[in-house]
Amino acid sequence: VLCQGPRTVEELAQQTAGTLPNTSQHLKALKAARLVASTREGLYVRYRVADPEVARFHLALRRLAEHRLTEINAILADFLDARRAGRAGWEEVDQGELLRRARCGEVTVLDVRDPSEYAAGHLPGARSIPLAELSARMGELPPDRAVVACCRGPWCVLALEAVGALRVAGITAWRLDSGPGEWAEQGVCLERAA
Repeated sequence: VLCQGPRTVEELAQQTAGTLPNTSQHLKALKAARLVASTREGLYVRYRVADPEVARFHLALRRLAEHRLTEINAILADFLDARRAGRAGWEEVDQGELLRRARCGEVTVLDVRDPSEYAAGHLPGARSIPLAELSARMGELPPDRAVVACCRGPWCVLALEAVGALRVAGITAWRLDSGPGEWAEQGVCLERAA
């Protein structure tokens, strides 16, 4: 979650469904390892990855686990299959295809992450509608275009949930199979919001 942008202990605990004491202990260990840094803002301490290399390290570690630990891929496949159950015709779109479709005006790129994550870096031209607001804001999407939902990456389910909600509403939708770490790594110039 910190690879998406800076967070307080409270925000991290909420977004990871963890407890404050447990989240604090994880941050303490990460700070001791010099993987995260912090800044005091009044009563709060905001944590961030200590260096862009930390985010690249996270991607490399995740990929190593996926290649070396076959049970990780089996668990992920089972989890994603359960999320997709009863939803025929699922398509995951890779980043290159997505950017081509977006440039041609064939699709709307919808970033369903938290607004602060979107502000920290998003795909060019992506619209921000957090998953929690999607049902109330579907009218903002062009009715004549398919939607490609994106989130934090291949292990994140926000885009899967968004695709399900969009399809129930009769909107053609797909899930992007990568996130900001992969986008930056592949040289996509991410846009930042004020």
